[in-house]
Amino acid sequence: MSVIMSLNSGSSSCKFQLYTMPAETVICSGIFERIGLPEGVYSMEFNGSKISETLPLPNHQTAIQILLKLLVDHGVVTSLDDLAGIGHRVVHGGEKYEHSVVFDEEVANDIEMLCDLAPLHNPANLLGYKVLKELLPNTLQVAVFDTAFHQTMDKVSFMYPIPLEYYDQYKIRKYGFHGTSHLYVTQRAREILGEEKSRRLICCHLGNGGSLSAVLDGHCINTSMGFTPLAGIMMGTRSGDIDPSIMAYLAQKEGLSVAQITDICNKKSGILGISKVSSDMRDIEAAIAEGNENADLARKMYVQRVAMTIGSYIAQLGGCDAILFTAGIGENSVPIRQLVIEYISEAFSIKLDVEANQKRRQEVLISTTDSKIAVMVIPTNEELMIARDTYSLYQH
Repeated sequence: MSVIMSLNSGSSSCKFQLYTMPAETVICSGIFERIGLPEGVYSMEFNGSKISETLPLPNHQTAIQILLKLLVDHGVVTSLDDLAGIGHRVVHGGEKYEHSVVFDEEVANDIEMLCDLAPLHNPANLLGYKVLKELLPNTLQVAVFDTAFHQTMDKVSFMYPIPLEYYDQYKIRKYGFHGTSHLYVTQRAREILGEEKSRRLICCHLGNGGSLSAVLDGHCINTSMGFTPLAGIMMGTRSGDIDPSIMAYLAQKEGLSVAQITDICNKKSGILGISKVSSDMRDIEAAIAEGNENADLARKMYVQRVAMTIGSYIAQLGGCDAILFTAGIGENSVPIRQLVIEYISEAFSIKLDVEANQKRRQEVLISTTDSKIAVMVIPTNEELMIARDTYSLYQH
């Protein structure tokens, strides 16, 4: 038995989960939040108990030191030597990393070089590694990349129609994100349906950020996010794909910099920007129930963009065996799933089982037996994928 930690270090948070491997049993999970703010907080679940505390968390080093102490003090591990490996979520791995790798200085330097492409995520992801390298210098650490799953795309899918030298010089191309989630969900679908009935899959990772992927025989052939996580479908606060000349036009009209316009597209657009209510789909649905027209428009726009992306991927795949919903909205929003499937039902002979669709946050088939394409909800588990890859590299 080996204990593996999955760690997702964000700019102001640190999410963790501990597994015994190879049994894949969760023995502890939790999160440190509001790191760097005057008052931080952590919560941790283990052995059927839950603890939480509000306390100063000036930086990630303090948070991780507290985490390691909690694990020993509460008997989750007898000593820190019990930790066989620590797997880190890393958002951007560029073209170089097609698989998870053991962390070393070269990997750390590569991740640092890619910080320009994921400024909100890569620095924080790297920080988790650096802190633990100092605290546990002899423990195996592994980098698990969000972009890795999408590296099987062909050039025809990942290249942008801009001058080729920008790809040659700066590697400007579609990378895709949420890859660890897309990998878990599509693998799970293939286990449930059997490989022959799951050759052509469309995975809809719909959360506050969202992306879709087209997967053929287990390999990604297209995905909706692009050079950065700003591209693709409309999201909670992100615009998704828009006419790029809008940015220059707004910069001129409003007297804003490129950075300011990009910030608007990242943080003030999407569902929030249209609804003027919230970036959270639960709030949108509540506002619609109260007759809010902006919220209704935001949801309709969101549904249309998800549905149209599914349609384009059915064309690229040459058909589809199953459509998969996952992540916060995909797993929990009964109306969004229904509306998306209704949008494409006539074109692709898809029939929704309305009763089955009432279920939330569980594996369930939500299409009828006579539907030409199966529709499933599969809760994602990125932490487990990180643990699996870390354990695999630990064994070797």
